[in-house]
Amino acid sequence: MAPAPAPAVSADQFRGQARLPRFAAPRRYELRLRPDLDACVFTGDASVVVDVSAPTRFLVLNAADLAVDRASIRFQGLAPTEVSLFEDDEILVLEFDGELPLGEGVLAMDFNGTLNDQMRGFYRSKYEYKGETKNMAVTQFEAVDARRCFPCWDEPAFKAKFKLTLEVPSELVALSNMPVACETIAGPIKTIHYEESPLMSTYLVAIVVGLFDYVEGVTSEGNKVRVYTQVGKSSQGKFALDIGVKSLNFYKDYFDTPYPLPKLDMVAIPDFAAGAMENYGLVTYREVSLLFDEQSSSASFKQNVAITVAHELAHQWFGNLVTMEWWTHLWLNEGFATWMSHLSVDSFFPQWNIWTQFLDSTTSALKLDSQAESHPIEVEIHHASEVDEIFDAISYDKGASVIRMLQSYLGAERFQKALASYIKKYAYSNAKTEDLWAVLEEVSGEPVKDLMTTWTKQQGYPVISVKLKGHDLELEQDQFLLNGTSGAGIWIVPITLGCCSHDKQKRLLLKHKHDNIKAIVSQCDSRQKGGNFWIKLNIDETGFYRVKYDDELTAAIRNALQAKKLSLMDEIGIVDDAHALSIACKQTLSSLLHLLYAFRDEADYSVLSHINSVTSSVAKISIDATPDLAGDIKQLFIKLLLPPAKKLGWDPKDGESHLDAMLRPMLLVALVQLGHDKTINEGFRRFQIFFDDRNTSLLTPDTRKAAYLSVMHNVSSTNRSGYDALLKVYRKSAEGEEKLRVLGTLSSCQDKDIVLESLNLIFTDEVRNQDAYRVLGGVIIEARETAWSWLKFTSKEKEAEISQFFATRTKPGYERTLKQSLERVLINARWIEGIRGEAKLAQTVHELLHKP
Repeated sequence: MAPAPAPAVSADQFRGQARLPRFAAPRRYELRLRPDLDACVFTGDASVVVDVSAPTRFLVLNAADLAVDRASIRFQGLAPTEVSLFEDDEILVLEFDGELPLGEGVLAMDFNGTLNDQMRGFYRSKYEYKGETKNMAVTQFEAVDARRCFPCWDEPAFKAKFKLTLEVPSELVALSNMPVACETIAGPIKTIHYEESPLMSTYLVAIVVGLFDYVEGVTSEGNKVRVYTQVGKSSQGKFALDIGVKSLNFYKDYFDTPYPLPKLDMVAIPDFAAGAMENYGLVTYREVSLLFDEQSSSASFKQNVAITVAHELAHQWFGNLVTMEWWTHLWLNEGFATWMSHLSVDSFFPQWNIWTQFLDSTTSALKLDSQAESHPIEVEIHHASEVDEIFDAISYDKGASVIRMLQSYLGAERFQKALASYIKKYAYSNAKTEDLWAVLEEVSGEPVKDLMTTWTKQQGYPVISVKLKGHDLELEQDQFLLNGTSGAGIWIVPITLGCCSHDKQKRLLLKHKHDNIKAIVSQCDSRQKGGNFWIKLNIDETGFYRVKYDDELTAAIRNALQAKKLSLMDEIGIVDDAHALSIACKQTLSSLLHLLYAFRDEADYSVLSHINSVTSSVAKISIDATPDLAGDIKQLFIKLLLPPAKKLGWDPKDGESHLDAMLRPMLLVALVQLGHDKTINEGFRRFQIFFDDRNTSLLTPDTRKAAYLSVMHNVSSTNRSGYDALLKVYRKSAEGEEKLRVLGTLSSCQDKDIVLESLNLIFTDEVRNQDAYRVLGGVIIEARETAWSWLKFTSKEKEAEISQFFATRTKPGYERTLKQSLERVLINARWIEGIRGEAKLAQTVHELLHKP
């Protein structure tokens, strides 16, 4: 009897799948690319060693925005009978006549594409050289854009070796992941062959072609490190070079594993979508994230360069050497690189108090994760278009914060030992979150998987309610949501607790909704309640949760604050928790204002930074909630922030700390935004001197933003000289940081016509696409209706252009972000109603305002 015919199979079976089939995998790519920087196109050919591991008639790989020469396609000399390119899925399906031979074979094809202006795939970036505008060619492949440069298996788990060859104009610098093996010049074109790479994922392949200068250093292991800049700017790469060399040395020791490549290049790119990208051996950066100039750069930008470089170089181990198996585990890359960057920079600059500043990241994550439209750290990714959406505060900041929590729970030594074991075990391979937990459990003997699964697989976090009942402490956890509801989540929470002393801590795991700590009062130094008795949960804010105290404990905490019994980190946590509880209408705004007033003698940068964020939030909401009180609330905040600002003044002092250098501009900007006349007048005065003499010492890079905002405070359609002066500063400046500084202030004005003029700059060649958000972000609350009308009008007028923009970025990537924005509107509306219902708010504001 004849066998039943096999079911008909076609290329369509591969459509709509989250991932590529596993029956064939690349082992080695040989790529030759020829970019034409004048015509903005490129041609290429690929020979890929493919291992066929199961019977199949198909090869399925990724390709997008490429013209593949179908006649050139061959696998082991065989031409495919059918070639299907499914644009929605970004896959290329090759169908052959019969089953392909098992084992390794070579797939070859030719292709061509456009050097696009979308800052992804293989794209062009504009730069100035001797007064002439030129193009450089740059790649940006993370997350799923290597397929826009060459056909490939564009998923992290398909690691392969890469052997690249570039044909470029002879006068240009051409860089890739590996060092040059050999180079030949034939007239105007040179052919560069690069050494073969180790096993790596496609999203880490990189190419940069343009005119550059560089500075060079070397690690303790002899690895050559270079920072490439635009011609004439190499001195601005020295700080990043120093951080780069130190970081590679630090991570080599921490992971007990050498840096895996012979060289590391870091390149400043004028047009760049992200802050930086950790390509293996060729890290690319937005210029302001890599370049630092002692004369024109601010202290905060210096710190940002250090953190960014340290972050990207941590990826060379955590991400590049050991790579997440799929984008669900993105947080393994980004959370760890964020945490490691703070660890390394803290060792380079202990005086920066970087772990106290890290709480900015924790606050950012707590804020997003208290929305119903947040997402778990580990997110199921069903389509390539969904990946970009999870490069957010959850993957980076919550990821880093729960790592800090786990390190605090396990102890620094055990944690480091486990990470070194993990890197060695999975080097040149891929890993999932569970693989990391398994290694940490093995080394520590602690139930890491059970503990951490509650933090990575479920969305949100708890608020721990703390009540004193007699001599006992009652704890209760609920999922915290800013919309005022309670979610159903339960976490295993590492609780740290200080009672009357920061030094004597109690630790426990809260595994259920409720728990009791017996005889807590008698365990404290104070024998009885009253006097100096206080209890603080979440010591140094190492835990990713909020705390809500009963009235008695709240009063005790406020006394401890005023008596300076708490650490800076504890102070920050108390402020942030109170702010969040107020937004959720779980505590009154009056109680928040009383707490803020307790910080009237505060001088620390990090604490004041968080207080400034809270006062800014409250000042904005009060305009809608209590317009009659809004002015008095602003005056109260001026009363709070003016003393430390007066102490620092406008001018830097010899030998002052890095933190004071960052505190000064933050306070001055806050006072200008709150409408403090003396600060505004002084800022305007200094700007006038600066405008006539750019070398004056009266307006340093740190304080310029405050001065520019002071100028904009008085600008109108009939008094626009200050606005025109700022435009002139913008147009004449060659420094990226200075341009961003001006852009962020141009729309900070109440005059409708000036705001519209500033917003319309976005659509000119004067503003790079990557910087448009700065103009939008500068709009003050009084001008939001103008901005909203402009956005709707512009959307209509520019419909074709905007539609084309979004057509290249499919909708799933924006869906969650849009829902989060809409939810924030509803949260604010509910907060406004709560504030309006506070009977004693006006009394509280006036009492605090007139307190001596």
